[in-house]
Amino acid sequence: MAAIKPKHQRLVLALIALAAILAAGALATWALRNQASYFYVPSEIVANPPDLDRAVRLGGMVEMGSIEMEADGVTIRFVVGDGTARVPVRFKGLAPSLFVEGSGVVAEGKLAKDGTFIADNLLARHDENYVPRELQDMTEHQKDAVISETVGAK
Repeated sequence: MAAIKPKHQRLVLALIALAAILAAGALATWALRNQASYFYVPSEIVANPPDLDRAVRLGGMVEMGSIEMEADGVTIRFVVGDGTARVPVRFKGLAPSLFVEGSGVVAEGKLAKDGTFIADNLLARHDENYVPRELQDMTEHQKDAVISETVGAK
């Protein structure tokens, strides 16, 4: 039996390496397929709900008058809307300081059988007109003075 020529050995090794790389990529893709967190707005969740065990993000506005604290003191119920549809949300934990009624929110979690979104994490969003709490009640002249003092202190 004749030995394999070096040229053919390199070709076989290259094919084996290519197959190993493709297998590793396919394995990584398969392992991460459920780790991706898709973004939905309330009208999309109502029209085409995701699988119950799939982690998703729900984004929209916290409806006015909808935030309720449960008796345990750490569970919050509220409603997220987008002007077309509404989705009830339940979150157990500490809410971000910017989380208020009428503000934007992104809730990460899963949809329950009853249509309630069970959030594991809340991300509060603010609009582009954000003003720090310290400056909210000041006049424009007072704001300018504070800003110039801060900039001048550097």
